[in-house]
Amino acid sequence: MFELRPRGRSGIGRAFYCFLVGRRVVVLHAFIKKSQQTPDHEVKIARKRLKEVQNG
Repeated sequence: MFELRPRGRSGIGRAFYCFLVGRRVVVLHAFIKKSQQTPDHEVKIARKRLKEVQNG
């Protein structure tokens, strides 16, 4: 799992993504950060979706 950190007018965003066989990129979760640290809840959502993608 990898992370993008784009900046925009609305604030700092985060997007978690992964690579799958066949050169596919899957965006697992994206959100706008409200605090300095990435909330654990947001990471858990991305990890759950990563498992779903990997298991079919």
